[in-house]
Amino acid sequence: MEGGARKDFRMSKPEPYLKKLYDERIAPELAEEFALKNRHQIPRLVKIVINSAIGSDADKAFVQEVQKEISLIAGQKSVPTKAGKSISNFKLRKGMVVGAKVTLRARNMYEFFLKLKDVVLPKIRDFRGIPNKMDGHGNYSIGINDHTIFPEINIDRERKLIGMDIAFVTTAKDDKQGHALLAKFGLPFRKRI
Repeated sequence: MEGGARKDFRMSKPEPYLKKLYDERIAPELAEEFALKNRHQIPRLVKIVINSAIGSDADKAFVQEVQKEISLIAGQKSVPTKAGKSISNFKLRKGMVVGAKVTLRARNMYEFFLKLKDVVLPKIRDFRGIPNKMDGHGNYSIGINDHTIFPEINIDRERKLIGMDIAFVTTAKDDKQGHALLAKFGLPFRKRI
């Protein structure tokens, strides 16, 4: 390279569609809707966390299978979640692997969100929208019982179904702002009656 200038390879990919949509349309609409004068007050999506619980009775091969499948779905390596304390009734020992999780941020978060709302959720049988209930702090979680609705999963071979929770973490100060943000992104909430 001439003159010692380095090329930044991270900037070679185009900006994700949902990030561009947020910057150009969603943020100004939210600022106007909630009368927010400072741009730092405008709610935004911080991260998406995918968490799958395996249980204490799973064998080592199934644990590795779940971690591999969650990584495949998220497009990012999953980390094992371990039990915090021992519970004898559940045959659970402290430090035992009981699940897998992935935290998505920036580009990976927006790409997963687009795939979820446009490809995955419409594949659910008799889908009428997702519940409107938020957590009280502007964040939203959805549970999925069957991981085979994701396009990355090969459904030809016989397999156990893996359930997962998907949490959308926002900077919204209340449920109204959080709901408005996710609805403007296109998350298909059920119509309120």
